[in-house]
Amino acid sequence: MEIKVQSIHFEADQKLIDFVEEKLNKLTQYYDKIILGDVFLKLEPSDRENKVAEIKLSIPGKDLFAKKQCKSFEEATDEAVEALRRQINKHKSKK
Repeated sequence: MEIKVQSIHFEADQKLIDFVEEKLNKLTQYYDKIILGDVFLKLEPSDRENKVAEIKLSIPGKDLFAKKQCKSFEEATDEAVEALRRQINKHKSKK
């Protein structure tokens, strides 16, 4: 799977990018036909939970998407990956 990480309104450090890539690569345990993972990390102009992780997975015939907003990028990424894992399982059960 190819993974593209883009940070919007800030510069992501390598540690954060590595964390996101590691989490996304774990999704291949559930579905090995994932083609591409697009990750957008954003800073929203709000008080507390201003870290947003948007992840779009391209799989054959469909795109899966999850967006989560939390206090940290790691937490938002964890929640988005978990939501995508559920979507992958749902997609596989329909086949």
